[in-house]
Amino acid sequence: MARENPYIELSTAFKSGNFEPLYLLYGEEKWFIDRLQKLLLAHALEPHERDFNLDILYGNETDARSALGACQAFPMMAQRRVVVIRDFDRMKDNSVFKSLAENLNPACVVFLVCAGKPNMSRHPYRALREKGHAVEFKALYPNQVPRWVEVVGKEHGFALEPKAAQMLAEFVGSSLSAISAEIGKLATYVGEREVITAEDIVQASGQTRDYNVFELQRAVGERQIDRVLHISERLLQQSSNPKGECTIIVSILTAFFIKLWQLTGLQAGRIPEKAMASAVGVSPFFLKEYLACLRRFDSIALDRAFSALIAADFELKGGSQRSDRLILDLMFRKILTA
Repeated sequence: MARENPYIELSTAFKSGNFEPLYLLYGEEKWFIDRLQKLLLAHALEPHERDFNLDILYGNETDARSALGACQAFPMMAQRRVVVIRDFDRMKDNSVFKSLAENLNPACVVFLVCAGKPNMSRHPYRALREKGHAVEFKALYPNQVPRWVEVVGKEHGFALEPKAAQMLAEFVGSSLSAISAEIGKLATYVGEREVITAEDIVQASGQTRDYNVFELQRAVGERQIDRVLHISERLLQQSSNPKGECTIIVSILTAFFIKLWQLTGLQAGRIPEKAMASAVGVSPFFLKEYLACLRRFDSIALDRAFSALIAADFELKGGSQRSDRLILDLMFRKILTA
């Protein structure tokens, strides 16, 4: 995992008290950046040192030269200072930070966070990258998410059952910030337990053991049209936002069929099952269930499924006057009836 993402390396260094003078962090997945900031503040300074040795600034609210002065100052009765500047790319005249890169302050840890993706070929970013530790945290690919769900769970103090991690990844999506928020909510259901189960995920979603989007996905994979329509109707009945529920169903089933499509190519290449599971982002424990579903959907059936899902997504987002229920009903019948 460390080869895929520098978070593990940096978090380990911070926890060990190893800090460099300058960090420049940016990218779509903000959870990594936010978590590293928390680790930096927790391990770089003692609580009693923070009053005089910690500055947390925001680029659109801070004068560039004043911020630069804070980064060039020396600590008071402490080993180091820490300066965090969020939205650094929104700071006017931040080009003055080129001088900081050229003359680093060894007594200060400067943690610069960009709201967007900066132009790294221009100053000050080029100089900051050359002299400091610049890291881009890209959005995760779907096959990476379940493993990181387990990491986020550990950060909250929980272990997740493999099925729970898979369900959470499929239900919430690839944003670790959103997943972290959901795990925080799950604490209500978990109570004193240290393990989050699949049942916890279902309860937290407001659904039931028998009628939830994961049972719906299973029924689709088994091509049980009557059960699919029954579960779908129950989900819409118990939802306070039927259109939103329909959108979630289409999103989860789209991810499901993408995995089946990926497995088609991996099977053709005679890839080992463990490698297949990793490639599509499912636990090896559940791979056989996906492969069983794949036997029920040949290439023509997969094409038909994607066509139905795309059409339903378009209609649910304003492309049709049909009711949400009718849109789903027609989608399921197109997917499951040859």
